[in-house]
Amino acid sequence: MTTMTQTSARFREFKMPDVGEGLTEAEILKWFVQPGDTVTDGQVVCEVETAKAAVELPIPFDGVVHELRFGEGTTVDVGQVIITVDVAPGTPEEAAPAPAASAAPAAPEAPAAAPASDEPKGRTPVLVGYGVAESSTKRRPRKGAAPEAAAVAAAVQAELNGHGAPAAPEPEVPVTRPLAKPPVRKLAKDLGVDLASVVPTGKDGIITREDVHAAAAPAQAAAPAPVPPAEPVTAAADKAEATVSARETRIPIKGVRKAIAQAMVGSAFTAPHVTEFVTVDVTRTMKLVAELKEDKDMAGVRVNPLLIIAKALLVAIKRNPGVNAAWDEASQEIVQKHYVNLGIAAATPRGLIVPNIKDAHDKTLPQLAEALGELVATARDGKTSPAAMAGGTVTITNVGVFGVDTGTPILNPGESAILAVGAIKLQPWVHKGKVKPRQVTTLALSFDHRLVDGELGSKVLADVAAILEQPKRLITWA
Repeated sequence: MTTMTQTSARFREFKMPDVGEGLTEAEILKWFVQPGDTVTDGQVVCEVETAKAAVELPIPFDGVVHELRFGEGTTVDVGQVIITVDVAPGTPEEAAPAPAASAAPAAPEAPAAAPASDEPKGRTPVLVGYGVAESSTKRRPRKGAAPEAAAVAAAVQAELNGHGAPAAPEPEVPVTRPLAKPPVRKLAKDLGVDLASVVPTGKDGIITREDVHAAAAPAQAAAPAPVPPAEPVTAAADKAEATVSARETRIPIKGVRKAIAQAMVGSAFTAPHVTEFVTVDVTRTMKLVAELKEDKDMAGVRVNPLLIIAKALLVAIKRNPGVNAAWDEASQEIVQKHYVNLGIAAATPRGLIVPNIKDAHDKTLPQLAEALGELVATARDGKTSPAAMAGGTVTITNVGVFGVDTGTPILNPGESAILAVGAIKLQPWVHKGKVKPRQVTTLALSFDHRLVDGELGSKVLADVAAILEQPKRLITWA
């Protein structure tokens, strides 16, 4: 997919690319440039947040910023133009398409095919999901495309027909269908509002949520908008920030939060979850952690109980490889993985994400500690890449850091098991026939019962517990 188009010999457009594994939209978090700024090939112009991570977008050509099509906080569909750049500043202004042309909803449609552009080939930015192949092929606008796309097409044709002399316009076709995004249409349907009777206040004559609420107010006393299901949230629906009233606050569902919701619902209602629990004395594990902190071989890396728990789970998977698998519904196959990409659930300011340590099964304890430290630090800084969250096989979620004893974790989509680790607390425990204060925690293992039977899941959980009770088993069982 090409991320840039040419509107004339002078102006070029940069479109929202697919920045990771088929995602359909991204929210513009921050612009680093403004109209009038000079940009160079490869310069980062904005930061966007997808359903998986925050990503910086570089522009693939030189020029002067002419127009920013969307403001910060707006969710933009992949393929929509986000910035226009003047690549030949100083030429007569009439060679450029007027920015205001994007507001004409009834602009004539582009011809069936446009001649190939004669612009010099430039470098296409390589992002996740992109190749480096060049293409000058022009695509026709889709039916029902945004008004600005039709206006840009008209400007292109004007340029091609005489370098600024517009072609004879085709007869205008009246727009009979009100302009509104899918979530807004659903809102109007739920509130019983006829969109044809609503006065639009949005850009380019688009009907917004506020317009629908205003139209519904006389009959329904401004009934609150229902939360839309998993439909694509578009730019017009996302422009408003959280709506605060005396009794409630409404926050738009987008970005990481939207992805979490969709993934968890899909997982909960696709894979039959089973959760088993075990409470274990981890006093010896805590002693081992204290000793490792003083070990010169572990200098410079963070040592904590999660490190030993992660190693214990890796050993348990090695002893019970059937748990490290995935259910392929399309081909009706169970796919057993011969590697472990160990996911670590991380709470970040943007929500819960699950980056994973690639090939964790091959790492030594110091290497695993270093990978864990880098993973956590990157997640907290909001710099986790989509690739770091793809391809996980098994996950650990440490709810104990919040003082929680245990929980029933939901599987990360595409994985077969997830281990929840509860808080480690000093509790009375029978040890060598006497009640003594011991360090105790509760583990919970959720697994996909389609491919992990109760026996297998129980063996994995029992092995992890046994290692944490007697850490020397890391040596004898590894």
